[in-house]
Amino acid sequence: MNTRSLAANALVRVVEDGKSLNDALEEVLPEIPRDIDRAFVQALCFGVVRWYFRLDFILRQLAAKPIRDGEVRLLALLGLYQLEYTRVKPHAAVSETVSALGRKLWAKPLLNGVLRSFQRERTRLLALADSDECATFSHPDWLIRAIRKNWPKQCADILDRANWQPPMTLRVNLRQGSQMGYLDILAQSGIVAYPCRYAASGISLETPVAVQSLPGFAQGAVSVQDEAAQLLGGLLKLAPGHRVLDVCAAPGGKTLHILESRPDLGEVVALDIAAERLARVKDNLARAGLVATVVCADAADTATWWDGKPFDRILLDVPCSATGVIRRHPDIKLLRQPKDIAKLVHLQRRILDNVWPILVKGGLMVYATCSLLKEENETQVASFLRDHPDAMESPIAAEWGSPRQHGRQILSGEDGMDGFYYACLMKCH
Repeated sequence: MNTRSLAANALVRVVEDGKSLNDALEEVLPEIPRDIDRAFVQALCFGVVRWYFRLDFILRQLAAKPIRDGEVRLLALLGLYQLEYTRVKPHAAVSETVSALGRKLWAKPLLNGVLRSFQRERTRLLALADSDECATFSHPDWLIRAIRKNWPKQCADILDRANWQPPMTLRVNLRQGSQMGYLDILAQSGIVAYPCRYAASGISLETPVAVQSLPGFAQGAVSVQDEAAQLLGGLLKLAPGHRVLDVCAAPGGKTLHILESRPDLGEVVALDIAAERLARVKDNLARAGLVATVVCADAADTATWWDGKPFDRILLDVPCSATGVIRRHPDIKLLRQPKDIAKLVHLQRRILDNVWPILVKGGLMVYATCSLLKEENETQVASFLRDHPDAMESPIAAEWGSPRQHGRQILSGEDGMDGFYYACLMKCH
């Protein structure tokens, strides 16, 4: 078993087949018996995807002509990544990456030459990469343009932070304990952690750990969730007896948070269109010992699933470009395409228009995305409000993020959080 060969295979599935990195890794990691090797493969894959556009630029300077073989090209990027971004000894990075070619003997001189040339010409090549915007920020050109259009003053910071390693952030189950109480438990276990700034249930770890090593994780005492996503708890303004709908609920983090926030709710319905993703919702509910009504359906097609009883609260965490969470999912830079944005905006509006009627008069809907693009956020909400006279915005008073024309935006990496957008919509009597 060659770990670099397995990493290249996973990367080919992302770059050439369009699979998500998580799905590609799920196909590869079970083949690896040792934890340390699985962690190494995962780190290599995330690193190459995170720096793909910079590494690809450098490779194009080194190769006399494009490398058509996907495995060979991805191994070249793996080698470059090890040489530039890891502590792998250079001789091992070169020799082990070349040996990963196996029977492709014709490619060994090519790959060896590329990596040796990078070692010799590193200073020149890095300076050249720094003169190219796509390579500098390691983002595709179209996405750089889109972010600059939306956030001209903050663009460079947003792009830079999207390449940072994100913190591992936890949400304490306040039905089982407190933020400070769980910090004490972590300290007793030798895990260094700090309270989050805005979320009363949030804890940030100094160094990521395996979730299984978190005290009480198997019993639902704590879950992994970014602080920005935890802010919805205060926005929903839950009260006893409320019937709550969580649209696009998978993998279940927000459903659990809702149930943990208020033990006396009337009912929580967790809805998602993907049956396989709903399995994770059920697993998380079982882990935490919580109960919700889990429904597999198209949220916008209410005639197929709604029982006629209106909801007091609706959380609409709609499908989006996910441009605010690139630091956690760097494959977004490879998988998302410019044409996707208009389709997503249309889908978001379709869900908004069709779910709004099942909200009770006087009820509250929280519209949320993990996008940085205004057409998915404040512009979307402005259009919805224009077309629905029975809707009015409930302004968000908060210290986090920044107020927009409608709603509130957190930019990627701001106060250590993922990029998120929230808007609160009230249904008039």
